[in-house]
Amino acid sequence: MMKNKILCSTGALIGRWNCRDFTLLTGCVDALECDGFEFMMYNPWHERVDELTAFLKTLDTEFPVFHTEKDIGNLISRNEDGDNETAIALFEKNCAVAREIGSEKLVLHLWGGIDSDKDINNNISVYKRLREISDAFGLLLTVENVVCNRADPTTNLNKLISVCPDAVCTFDTKMSEFHNQTRALYRNENDWLFSRIRHMHVNDYNGGYMDWENLKTLHIGEGKVDFGRLFEFLKSKEYKYDFTVEATSFDQSGALNFDALNNTFEKIRKYLA
Repeated sequence: MMKNKILCSTGALIGRWNCRDFTLLTGCVDALECDGFEFMMYNPWHERVDELTAFLKTLDTEFPVFHTEKDIGNLISRNEDGDNETAIALFEKNCAVAREIGSEKLVLHLWGGIDSDKDINNNISVYKRLREISDAFGLLLTVENVVCNRADPTTNLNKLISVCPDAVCTFDTKMSEFHNQTRALYRNENDWLFSRIRHMHVNDYNGGYMDWENLKTLHIGEGKVDFGRLFEFLKSKEYKYDFTVEATSFDQSGALNFDALNNTFEKIRKYLA
């Protein structure tokens, strides 16, 4: 049976508080007991693509999953003059980086920002073009069930699949719990959703229904997600794809907390055992 890989999001390690310094990954590769990384792209790095890709290729690790820049979904959702075209061009740049560093799978926020899913039909229309681009690069495009402020992620994914039946997704437990939708995944009538999952983000959440003030990405055990039930369900369904841990693991000084991440990786391995 193929082993589920446990990946670490570079976004759990690199952010505003450590100046988005991607060279910090040098010290992370040996310190973290994961099976590779999901690379999170940040907008400022588009001006340093050659430097970025050259650096990443020196690291003794893999980046099987690439998280595209979140501004792509924000632009599509805003949909002012030229926004869709800018988002498409940004996505194509992301695909080029992903292919260069050996990624096979993309994670996309198809909607986002304050505009969110105000016009989901536009987001779906742009998805079709993004899908053509990712296919041309040989990359699997997955749409994440990110939070939204009009409908809910399951409804939006259902609508996407009704228009694009071969669309697939990344399922994030924090995003799902935010909308009180995690338990719905286990119902037979939602087999359509499970059958589309090609990747998972396993993050905890400790807020209430659509509790925007508590939308923080937590380590397993720091919130209220029932991971015991989740992993039993995944094993019963013979889930064969990979997991990424995104829990924020640096403080306002920029210092990295490797122990917290390694403890989370170990918890996942125990759940899978």
